[in-house]
Amino acid sequence: MGGVRTALYNYLIAKKAGGDFILRIEDTDSHRFVPGAEEYIIESLRWCGIVPDEGLDENGKLAETPDERNPHAPYRQSQRKGIYRKYAEQLVAGGFAYYAFDTAEELEKCRAQAEASGQTFIYNAATRKDLRNSLTLEPAEVEKLLSERSDWTVRFRMPEDEVVAMDDLIRGHIEVNTSTLDDKVLWKRADELPTYHLANIVDDHLMEISHVIRGEEWLPSLPLHYLLYAAFGWERPQFAHLPLLLKPVGNGKLSKRDGDKMGFPVFPLKWVAPTGEVSRGYREDGYFPDAFVNLLAMLGWNPGTEQEIFSMSELIEAFSLEKVGKSGAKFNPDKAKWFNKEYLRMRSDEELTGLFMPILKEHGVEADKDMVREVVALIKERATFVADFWDISWYLFKAPEEYAEKDAAKFWKSENVDMAREALNATASAEEMEGYIRDREWPMGKVMNCIRLALTGSSSGLGIADIMRFVGREEALRRFRRAEERLLL
Repeated sequence: MGGVRTALYNYLIAKKAGGDFILRIEDTDSHRFVPGAEEYIIESLRWCGIVPDEGLDENGKLAETPDERNPHAPYRQSQRKGIYRKYAEQLVAGGFAYYAFDTAEELEKCRAQAEASGQTFIYNAATRKDLRNSLTLEPAEVEKLLSERSDWTVRFRMPEDEVVAMDDLIRGHIEVNTSTLDDKVLWKRADELPTYHLANIVDDHLMEISHVIRGEEWLPSLPLHYLLYAAFGWERPQFAHLPLLLKPVGNGKLSKRDGDKMGFPVFPLKWVAPTGEVSRGYREDGYFPDAFVNLLAMLGWNPGTEQEIFSMSELIEAFSLEKVGKSGAKFNPDKAKWFNKEYLRMRSDEELTGLFMPILKEHGVEADKDMVREVVALIKERATFVADFWDISWYLFKAPEEYAEKDAAKFWKSENVDMAREALNATASAEEMEGYIRDREWPMGKVMNCIRLALTGSSSGLGIADIMRFVGREEALRRFRRAEERLLL
């Protein structure tokens, strides 16, 4: 959900400004590669109606070859790996970065020693002068290690005791002293891939990105990114860091575990992990995509009015980063259902009928479309999801096979059954039946609930008049006789 909301906010800003929304897959961390994730992202955006202006080819796949629509292809960073090294070398040549030859074991030893002294090891200006890198080694030794070793990295040379002044479109003005920052790895010789920091700065520049809107977990990286733009002498895009999506109950970031515990999805579509673990999706749970998009838009953004229901075009018109809050947005699963209920009500009876017909077929019901449309018009106000239609109205299509024990014990009594049978046989409609019962001063509730039990299998559901209008008098009589055969007095 958080990733889709970030994409949505980027899309809204791009569309409002008359710009382009670009899809780029950032897969430079080979350890975090997940098979199927790229296809899942593309399908999720498609379902939500968040259509990239650039990044996909005519087949809906990630564009790999530059053309008029996709001038910056490829858009998969692992396919752009040949681009990044020269920029890393450029930083080294300019004195903004250096080669580091420390092994994983050596760095782990540094961490252990620092921890033993009650400190935390940071690879920065204070420690790099004692480590194995091109700032401390002789040039000849550096050249030798560069040619012989395959595990070296390029690290950014963080300035000593400088204040980085930054501006965020949501957070405002921020200042950070570089003495609190470490020398991040920018490029790795082992796989010849950049880290997020270098890859994104380079690609955002080459792809002419004007706004970078991302989660607040990237806020600590903003000083480094400011310094990288300055080192390259490039114009910076504008940055905005979105608030976290928070748990419905308690504190902390919303997680899949919260959804599993409270019974709601946190993924846009069902996701099957490589381990086989299945995560529920909003699409498969029956949410309309525009309802899902609407609820996401309101998680962290406030339009400043009482309006809550927005079409995509209305969101584009109303959205602004100035109205995005700094604090986290608590997710409310009941509010998510409310959004879907509202969008269901706005759907035409014709569309809902088309969605309900396959559900009826799954239950072995072949129904007349006109009749189904009438049922939909009657019950849509009661439903949150289209799947609810069956639970609300199944007895309009088939007779009950079972009867609720509590309701039978309460209403299926000899005197009630006698009155109900007489009323059903003596009248042609539910309205006549009510008058018949009233004229005889019989207990309306007991008689009607007895009839309802025979028609639906329980004492709850639609009104008797609506039920009889759909099933007809003859079917109502058949169901009553069936109940008499099955329910012992």
